[in-house]
Amino acid sequence: QVQLVESGGGLVQAGGSLRLSCAVSTRTFMNYPFNNYAMGWFRQAPGAEREFVAAINWNGGITLYADFVKGRFTISRDNTEKEIYLQMNSLKPEDTAVYYCARDRTLKPGAARSQSEYDIWGQGTQVTVSS
Repeated sequence: QVQLVESGGGLVQAGGSLRLSCAVSTRTFMNYPFNNYAMGWFRQAPGAEREFVAAINWNGGITLYADFVKGRFTISRDNTEKEIYLQMNSLKPEDTAVYYCARDRTLKPGAARSQSEYDIWGQGTQVTVSS
């Protein structure tokens, strides 16, 4: 079964930066058609619903962002390494959450904001921003 593994979370002071990574688990690395699918990042803060953060289409030509991260976060992908990234700058305490990456369930030219469009999820990585 395909799995996604997030890394790069941690504790950072407000105004700082983190770079999250999401990779396909090694068990299916060679056969997983990573390059064909859009990917997304979502987050869930304590006591809150999981929400959309950013998404990127199959070749990186289309990116979507939630309004609250525009200008601060950048999503990218490396199809050779089969990884996606979320560069997070100017972090705020309200960015504290568990961050998840996910794979779009269908092949499409663009990317999606809705969680219902994603079928494979990672376990998440904790990001904590102190004030």
